[in-house]
Amino acid sequence: MKRFVEGKARTQTTLLPASLEDYVTDDNPVRAIDAFVDELKLRELGFEGAAAADTGRPAYHPATLLKIYVYGYLNRVQSSRRLERETQRNLELIWLTGQLTPDFKTIADFRRDNGEAIQRVCAEFVRLSRDIGLFADGVVAVDGSKFKAVNNRDKNFTPRKLAARVQQLEQSVAGYLADLDRADRQPNAVPAARVDQLHDKIATIRAKMAKLAEIDTALRQAPDQQISLTDPDARSMATSGRGTGIVGYNVQAVVDTKHHMIVAHDVVNVGHDRTQLASMARLGRAAIGGGAMTVLADRGYFKGEEILACAREGITTLIPKPLTSNSKAEGRFDKRDFVYIARRDEYRCPAGERAIWRMTTVEKGMTLHRYWPSACPTCRMKDRCTPSDYRRITRWEHEQVLDDMQRRLDRMPAAARLRRQTVEHTFGTLKAWMGSTHFLTKTLGRTRTEMSLHVLAYNLKRALQIFGTHTLIAFIRA
Repeated sequence: MKRFVEGKARTQTTLLPASLEDYVTDDNPVRAIDAFVDELKLRELGFEGAAAADTGRPAYHPATLLKIYVYGYLNRVQSSRRLERETQRNLELIWLTGQLTPDFKTIADFRRDNGEAIQRVCAEFVRLSRDIGLFADGVVAVDGSKFKAVNNRDKNFTPRKLAARVQQLEQSVAGYLADLDRADRQPNAVPAARVDQLHDKIATIRAKMAKLAEIDTALRQAPDQQISLTDPDARSMATSGRGTGIVGYNVQAVVDTKHHMIVAHDVVNVGHDRTQLASMARLGRAAIGGGAMTVLADRGYFKGEEILACAREGITTLIPKPLTSNSKAEGRFDKRDFVYIARRDEYRCPAGERAIWRMTTVEKGMTLHRYWPSACPTCRMKDRCTPSDYRRITRWEHEQVLDDMQRRLDRMPAAARLRRQTVEHTFGTLKAWMGSTHFLTKTLGRTRTEMSLHVLAYNLKRALQIFGTHTLIAFIRA
């Protein structure tokens, strides 16, 4: 094999470095994991077993198991069984744990039993990033993305899915019964084995229909008319593709626009973002240390009450308004063509007529004012305005907050692009790391723990790219 790079003979005796310290280089990221975990006050964070028991078999220190998990998620190894194998053959993990090799059950139980403490560790790294000064700009992007749960789509039921499944089974039974009738009429045309198979299939389907009847009873009692058999907290959620959806969770993230660090996150099983803006904005502001903050979000977060709650707490929002009216699509004027005159509390229509206040109603807890002009029946532009007798304009009592936000958006046309470049890239990276299965654990609490480990790994990798290993370790130990 001349002129090729040659390996060593497998029979040649070799020795690894005599010292574990020589297993990794000085700038290896594993050293940052070691320094970060060693600086944590694990007992105050709520980790079980942080204080050694006086009796019984010695246990693994929580710091060791936490280091294994942080390393695993940083290197896209989330399974406890795979982590067990890595502790036995991976030189970086051998250095990190001091040659300790806990079994997969011990590793899995640590994540299960210390969920809230692990989530606090994620918050600790965010606090460290804030102290370093990574969130000084106070501009963040908020978004949500659907992540797959362990629950299969066939094990999730809604009234519509259940009715479709029952109909499908009834059609199958009808087909099998028709085959049996033909076998009775023409005994020689259908083999006996086929008749036995048809009887077995009918019995199996009837058993399935009995099971579906039990699910239907439970479904009627469910608060949201939905049941998941494998993961009871997972929910069927629509995705961006028309007619598609997944059974999973809605992961919310607040991401800093300058360094793309995840400031705050949450996992919910609500399939839309309309009610998440205020809560995520509060989490984000608390994480960056309070003060002024600007939030960028997409149309899915547009809800008047949520925007008002942010405004009352001094949080600036930039959210485009969804176009829900058909007027513009049908070639007519929409609400944006009517100018509100605050000092008179009236609108000026495109024809120059006054649309004055007529009445006030309360709908879904919102106080709404109605306006319309008296000149609508004789207006020369009526065909371009409304097919009704009068063009009515509805104004929420706090709509000035929405008008102010729209003016801010008009002055910042690049807000939507900045939001996409910030948070959608983050979600894409996380999903690539997690693989096709996304979550490995079940129930809302445990998926929150799993997501916290992913976020911690993501933020750690971002910090390493920004500062490098040596500088980050210096910040950690400062």
